[in-house]
Amino acid sequence: MCAEAPCTPLEVWHVTELGNGAVCLDDDGFSLALPAGRSSRYHDAQISDYAKRADFSNQPPLRLSLRARTRGELCGTAGFGFWNHAFLPGQHSYRLPQAIWFFFAGPRSEVALAKGVPGSGWKAATFNARSWRFFALLPLAPLGFLLMRNAMLYNSLWSLGQRAIGVNEAPLDASLLNDWRRYSIDWRAGAAIFAVDGEVVLQAENVTRGKLGFIAWIDNQYAIVTPQGRFGWGTLDVPRNQSLHLRDIQITKLAPQG
Repeated sequence: MCAEAPCTPLEVWHVTELGNGAVCLDDDGFSLALPAGRSSRYHDAQISDYAKRADFSNQPPLRLSLRARTRGELCGTAGFGFWNHAFLPGQHSYRLPQAIWFFFAGPRSEVALAKGVPGSGWKAATFNARSWRFFALLPLAPLGFLLMRNAMLYNSLWSLGQRAIGVNEAPLDASLLNDWRRYSIDWRAGAAIFAVDGEVVLQAENVTRGKLGFIAWIDNQYAIVTPQGRFGWGTLDVPRNQSLHLRDIQITKLAPQG
């Protein structure tokens, strides 16, 4: 953590700094930074509203609203929103992922789980692999990976797999990251509405109703997950300084819908 950062504002958040990652106060907000360097180590700068999974307190109906921008060309992953702390490099605890967030993946990543949406880039996204639909199809996964390697079968059948894992995605123009933008997520029971500067960019269904933790992060990791059964992850060199800047983070309850 940056030495000059006062303590009081940071007490609201759980700060994680791994490798060369640094979390600093920056004009009434946060700067999550990775300095340039060659390394095979994992580097991560993040804030969250939990220290462990038992601390999760966010559940619908609620709204997340914040302003964000980045500096430098991001190489790994970055984003903000809610998830179930599915895994963290260096930890052995893993669970099937659930997420409702704005997510960036660098060009080395290929998380291609939504038809028609690139496996990298800036996007609004949900993931819910703990639903009954996923467990119903899980025994067929090995056969499914083989079938999805056929383009015709992929086009015909992957919509079922995508729904089973609760994947909803909308690609966003990466140039949005260069300037301050207002991002929001309205998380309702079983649904979520994503907006940028008040304009709806994704309306998602089949999202979790259970408790999740808030997280904002930047790291040097890439990931590969495809319907054809390609899986992998690793760490990347950071060619230039890069950072994610956050302002006005608000998580507020919404009135239940009638």
